[in-house]
Amino acid sequence: MPGVKDKVAIIGMGCTRFSEHWDKSVNDLIVEACYEAFEDAGIEPKDIQAAWIATAWSGELGRTLAYPLKLNFIPVTRVENRCASGHDAFINACYAVACGAFDVVLVCGAEKLKDTGLPIPGDYNPTTLYTSRVDTGYLPVTAWAMFALRYFHHYGIPIEEGRRILSKIAVKNHFNGYLAPKAQFRRRITLEEALKAPIIAWPLGLYDCCGIADGAAAAILVRADLARNYRDDYVLVKGVGMSTGVYQGQIMDDFPLAYIEENFRASRMAYKEAGIENPRKQLDLAEVHDCFTIHELVIYEDLGFSPRGKAKEDVENGTFELKGELPVNTDGGLKCFGHPLGATGLRMIYEVYKQLQGKADQRQVEIRNQRGLTHTCGGTPIDAQTAAVAILGLRGV
Repeated sequence: MPGVKDKVAIIGMGCTRFSEHWDKSVNDLIVEACYEAFEDAGIEPKDIQAAWIATAWSGELGRTLAYPLKLNFIPVTRVENRCASGHDAFINACYAVACGAFDVVLVCGAEKLKDTGLPIPGDYNPTTLYTSRVDTGYLPVTAWAMFALRYFHHYGIPIEEGRRILSKIAVKNHFNGYLAPKAQFRRRITLEEALKAPIIAWPLGLYDCCGIADGAAAAILVRADLARNYRDDYVLVKGVGMSTGVYQGQIMDDFPLAYIEENFRASRMAYKEAGIENPRKQLDLAEVHDCFTIHELVIYEDLGFSPRGKAKEDVENGTFELKGELPVNTDGGLKCFGHPLGATGLRMIYEVYKQLQGKADQRQVEIRNQRGLTHTCGGTPIDAQTAAVAILGLRGV
């Protein structure tokens, strides 16, 4: 099947600090991220032939991107797929370049959530959370807490042992986030702090849950055969995949709640295209959707980094730490950046882009296989989700 492998290159990226940007509008964040990407690529806005903007709550129509950048009369598409919006926009831009429709395109993800009144990502009316369950169903933290309890039961893990494993993931991500200048929460935590933190929804505590944030990230994509005209250390797209469920968690009486099928399917699409048979051995790093620590734990298994039911052993052994066999969330992930929905996927791609170029400073990992993975997943395990994966790499792999 024709795909995007080695047909699309990233020649520039930009990313704002993810934070509480009370003094900036979404337009300000878009301009900051995109102009960093323009400078990185050595181009100007007038060179862009088409663009995609990923946002869940911070704009409508392509004008969300066209107006602040003054992208006069080129095609601009707005993409919304909840937490997977950034990856969805990126994948669509890749297809457009790979098929030859455009030579140079822009992808941006942006979200302004902190001053909107939203108590959590994913709900448009704060009062609905406390007055009705018809519109919202389960809150994300409630759904993932249920998933955690079921996962522990399925694999015979005592709850307190499970909480300790999840807390170790939080400690790892906070260590990495401390080293990431653009992270919102740059503070190391101890295992004891994580375990004694206030409970949000049993068994998940404060440090098991990501926050929300304001932020934007952007990428400049070109045809791979043109990439050398812009820079020598460009990064190639090796494979992409996306999968959407249809409420299986609500309509199937025997739904297991011990894995996320969409994660599995999206990753296998990307692996097939990228020629990856053993991701644990063939990737140098991964940025995954740690909206809650239990999700990161199960992602290890869904994406084939760990055997089913054995991820806790890899956590204990430090497999996914910065100096481990396969570093995961080298910039601190959603736990430290927060989660401006439309921007998260592009932020992950930004991190892998910098890592592959050897420009990640104190958090730089060893680049042996010259490939890295990014992953987001929107929705909850109780209803339906959209998972998306993109694999980036260097020439010759």
